[in-house]
Amino acid sequence: MFFSVVIPTYNRRPILAKCLRALEQQTLAPAGPVTGYEVVLVDDGSTDGTVAWLQANAADFPHLRLFECDHGGAAIARNVGVQQAKGDTIVFIDSDLVILDSFLQHHAERLQTYRQTHGNDRAFTYGRVVNTCNFDRPTAEPFKLTDYSQAFFATGNVAIAKHWLMAAGLFDPQFTQYGWEDLELGVRLKNLGLSLLKCPEAVGYHWHPPFSVEDLPELIDKEIQRARMGLVFYQKHPTFDVRLMIQLTWFHRLLWGLLSGGGTLNERSLAPVLRWLIRSGRPQLSEELSRIFLNWYHVRAVYAAYQEALTKPG
Repeated sequence: MFFSVVIPTYNRRPILAKCLRALEQQTLAPAGPVTGYEVVLVDDGSTDGTVAWLQANAADFPHLRLFECDHGGAAIARNVGVQQAKGDTIVFIDSDLVILDSFLQHHAERLQTYRQTHGNDRAFTYGRVVNTCNFDRPTAEPFKLTDYSQAFFATGNVAIAKHWLMAAGLFDPQFTQYGWEDLELGVRLKNLGLSLLKCPEAVGYHWHPPFSVEDLPELIDKEIQRARMGLVFYQKHPTFDVRLMIQLTWFHRLLWGLLSGGGTLNERSLAPVLRWLIRSGRPQLSEELSRIFLNWYHVRAVYAAYQEALTKPG
């Protein structure tokens, strides 16, 4: 199999450099299942000089093929990447993911084993994602309980035969804001009968900056975007499972409403506690505490979007 590693990116040049350099260090078995690989990077309208930097350093990335599109979101950028890919097998990772040198080999071996034992390729691999805020040494982070994911199809670390993506119809370009485009595609892949294969040996280290109270306005905006896109997800697949995923239930409304005191515990009232926890060396606890009111913002926004959709004519 020939791998095309598809990566959308938007204004992530510092960590993207680490991501791409790790991809150039892949070790493949001489007689193994992978005949070769390419890196298909789609710049989604970055304004931080990403494209100019890549062009100036092209010699450092011999596997890289660069494409550009107007800023339209990850769904559209990934579709461009898949359509331009030369490989028969697509690997999706994000541009803030740093991988080990055996990453592609592990994905390939797991896929090959399944195909040999089942006589078909109706499955995809899902590797392990470890969250870290260690920019200098992201791969030093241990796996934590909070890194566990129950997602069926998440594009942070997944490998799948290209023809199944084409059969499912690729990512829906309606997902122009943050969230859900990969899980929605996962529903369509599940309907095609595909299975998820866990591949914990294929580890990716997902870097993000350390939590800061100053980031909260952006995080709140992301929750509101995610709520709006969650409704798009539900409109396409109006099932109870999707309602649970996007938190469009009275249980979630009651839970986060009670925990946040109806919104009285928020980014303003909790700011002193959040800052104290960060100064005390507990930024992760501070971030988890903020999830209470972030979830309340999300639930309110998803219900607002739902009510707006109900009142629209037609």
